[in-house]
Formats: sequence, C-alpha cells, structure tokens
Amino acid sequence: MVSRAKDTHTTNRVVRVADADWDDLGERAGARNRAQVIRDLVAWYLRRPDAKLPERPPVDPTDA
Repeated sequence: MVSRAKDTHTTNRVVRVADADWDDLGERAGARNRAQVIRDLVAWYLRRPDAKLPERPPVDPTDA
C-alpha cells in the first residue's frame, strides 16, 4: 500500500539504497538535495523534455 501525500507533496516511494551510498550521496549532494538528484536522474532516464543529468560533484582525490 502506498502512503497518501498531502496535496502539495508527491507520494513517498520506497527505494533500497545501500547505507554507504546514501551517506555519500548526502555528503556530495547535500542531505536535503538527495531527492532532487534522484528526481533529475529519473526525468533524464525517461527522456522527459528539457531533462538534464544533474551536475556531478568534483572528483574527490581521497576516493582513489
């Protein structure tokens, strides 16, 4: 069953993401911007008009 959202919000969806990936996404996109990055990726994947891939953060040299 899907939870109902307020009229001003989209419905919550459950997506499984590894904890480490979720934490890294929060660090790079900002904890409050993760959802926007995901929405942008979905729109781009579905080839929505004017959809663009979200900008990726700069390479972190400690990730090597």
